[in-house]
Amino acid sequence: MSEQTRWLEQDQQRSWRALLMGMTLLRDRLDADLRRLFDLSLPEYEVLVRLSENDGQLRMAQLADAMAHSRSRITHTISRMQKSGLVERAESPEDGRGVVAKMTDKGMDLLVQAAPFHVTGVREYLLDLVSPDDFAAVGRVFDAVSDHLVECHPAIEMRNPPTA
Repeated sequence: MSEQTRWLEQDQQRSWRALLMGMTLLRDRLDADLRRLFDLSLPEYEVLVRLSENDGQLRMAQLADAMAHSRSRITHTISRMQKSGLVERAESPEDGRGVVAKMTDKGMDLLVQAAPFHVTGVREYLLDLVSPDDFAAVGRVFDAVSDHLVECHPAIEMRNPPTA
């Protein structure tokens, strides 16, 4: 590399580390709440959300791409969820070759129960701690990051969820 490394300034380093720590703690707390209240992990909750936003089913490969997970990781997650009766696997109705994950009625019922608690956690652990202007600034920052990096995982785009 011929250029000089552009090291982070002290205030940038502090902000970067606060971001990493805050995201880790936030995800851990949201995950712990879902596990304690619903015996559901945050990644499993995210699977149910993604399926609910896609007519209750997605091809496994699309689901992995949408969550930026490896195919083996999503397969493992879906296997756990299938054992709990939250999802089932089926042949793709489009071509019969691919496998789709389909949310069951039990999965939808659990999502309907868990969503208000999850949103309350998002508010309590994040939104209620900062001003609307500060949160909007966070949104602008991560819109810029997402716009720059989304080409690596275009299926992950979720900034414009379907409206009810």
